[in-house]
Formats: sequence, structure tokens, C-alpha cells
Amino acid sequence: MAAPDEPPVNGRAIAIEEIGFDFDGVIADTAANFIELACGRYGHCGFTAEQITNFEFEHCLDLPPSLINDIFTEILTNSLGTDLQPIDGAIEGISDFARRGTVTIITARPLLQPVVDWLQRYLPPQACRSLRVVATGDHDDKLRHIRHYGLRYFIDDRAETCLRLAREEIVPFVFTQPWNAVADGLPRVSGWEEIRGLLDAGEEQ
Repeated sequence: MAAPDEPPVNGRAIAIEEIGFDFDGVIADTAANFIELACGRYGHCGFTAEQITNFEFEHCLDLPPSLINDIFTEILTNSLGTDLQPIDGAIEGISDFARRGTVTIITARPLLQPVVDWLQRYLPPQACRSLRVVATGDHDDKLRHIRHYGLRYFIDDRAETCLRLAREEIVPFVFTQPWNAVADGLPRVSGWEEIRGLLDAGEEQ
């Protein structure tokens, strides 16, 4: 197994069966959805994603914690109703990967069905048939499922999750967002073009 501080050069060792993906902040643009709801439905406007410098929004935004909780509850329970959008390139990337093998998505969300409904809305039916989706309800419970499915690599936007996985000899890739700068030293991807590049390189071997 590759050590956390020795990621595969250009991702050449990565096959789709070895890598898993977080959902919010990697596949779905949850921060943008939060900003839209805060402004459009609750009248709290004037802040951008770049100002979200902490994964715990209440530590960096001047909003009541109860409002933050209400908005996230709405997103988590009704992602389609809140018009949650994909991150650029995510749908094309997952669709491509699903033609090669099973795509594993592990989210810390407590409810699975809103994620499944969302994926079925945006992905073609043939891609959905190649998905494995797990809702853990706890960020710290991802490791158990990563090990269960034999994954060696995982892409997540939460710095604490990536740091913990690295300590457990899983190679994390931090999906760069304004709130994960503290994960310096870990391998990063800044978008789906880079993710596809990693796995495309793997396909060439």
C-alpha cells in the first residue's frame, strides 16, 4: 500500500475500484447552494464562498447558528428542492468512471435517499447502475466503509477527514476549497479535470 506521503506520481497507480469520493463539496456545490438560500430565502446576502474559511460555517460567517443549521437541514433533506447544483465537471467525470467500474461515493450525510435522488436527476441511468453510495451520518465513520470496500484513495474537501485518513494509511486527495487550507502537505486536486487526469493516467497503464 502506498504511504500517505508518497502518492502515486500523476495518479498512475489509481484504478476506479480503488478510489472513493465525498459528495458535498466534491460532487455537489453545497457551499454555493448555501449562499443562494441564505440570500434568496433568508435575506442574508453579501458574502461569497471565498469567505467560508472554516468547514464549520458558524466560525467564519456572521450568521446565527440556528439559521446555518436550518439551511443545511434543508439542503440535506431536500437537495433537489433547494436546486443543489453539481460542481463543474463532476457529472461528466462520474459518468466516465462509471463506464469503467463501480464508483464509490461515501458521504457523512445522515440521509441516503436525497443523495440518491440527486444523483439520479443528474446522471444518466447507466451511470447510476454503477454507483455505490453510502451515507455514514458521521465524518469519522468514513474510514470504516473505505476499508470495507478496499479503497486505497479518497477525495474529500474536509481537511480533518483527509488528515485522519492519512494517519490510517489511506491516501487522501484534498479537493481544494477555501475552508481546507490547513491540510497543507497532503496531495490535492483543484477540480474534476485534475481528478480525471489522475484516473485517465491509470487507465493508460
